[in-house]
Amino acid sequence: MPHDINPFPAETDHHAIWEMLVRKDVDGFVGQDWSIFAQCFKQDGFCGLDAKGSLDPSQWELRFPTVEAYRDAWLDDARKAAQTDYAEDRRRALYRATNMLDIRVEGHAATARKTFDDAIALAAGGDQKLNWQSVFFCTKEEGAWKITGFVGFLPFSSSR
Repeated sequence: MPHDINPFPAETDHHAIWEMLVRKDVDGFVGQDWSIFAQCFKQDGFCGLDAKGSLDPSQWELRFPTVEAYRDAWLDDARKAAQTDYAEDRRRALYRATNMLDIRVEGHAATARKTFDDAIALAAGGDQKLNWQSVFFCTKEEGAWKITGFVGFLPFSSSR
C-alpha cells in the first residue's frame, strides 16, 4: 500500500486529523508552500515546544510561542531540504518515514502522535536520518480540526 494513503475511513475525525498533520504538512513542506498548511492552526493561544531530543521537560524550549514563529522555522527547514541533493523522491521518502496511527479524540479535543523513523538517501552517498516523534494538540472548531500546539522533536526508538 502506498505510504500517502490515509489509513482512516473518510468522514471521520481521525481521517481529518491525519490529512491535516500528514498530507498538508508533507505536501506543503515539499512544495515550500505554507499556504497549504496555514489554515490548520489555531492562531490564538498556539504554543510549540522543541524537546531537543530529550524526554526531560527541563531541557525543552518554548521555541514556537506563535504560529508565525513556527511558520518561519518550518519554511526555513523546507528551503534547506529543497536545496539538499537527495537520491530519491523527497515526498515519497517523507511519507514512508511518517507514521501517525496514534490519534486520540475526546469530544472536541484530540492528541496525535506523529513519528518519523527512516532515512532519505543522499545523492552524494549516505543518508539523512529521520528519527523523532511529536505530539500534537488539536481542537475542533466550527466543524474543522485545528492545531493548538505540540511538543516536537522528542526521541523515538522504533520496534523494528
